[in-house]
Amino acid sequence: MTVALMWEARAVEGRGADLLAWARRQNLAATPVRRETFHAPRDRVLVITWWDAPYDAALPELPEPPGELVTRPVHRWRFESAGTR
Repeated sequence: MTVALMWEARAVEGRGADLLAWARRQNLAATPVRRETFHAPRDRVLVITWWDAPYDAALPELPEPPGELVTRPVHRWRFESAGTR
């Protein structure tokens, strides 16, 4: 089964590049099948990791970034693959 973990944060205005760099530097305790990092307007950063694991498996996640970089707590979601099409 494929499980995707999504991590999304919004940077303090003008600190999007700093948040993006911080997210890219974070190492996980295990290596996912895939990891991709995105950025969007309004200084948002999204990291998605894909794992070959059961939906409820204990998987490593990115931590909360330093408070001076973000405007709110990180949003996190977990999804189970429904296949491709």
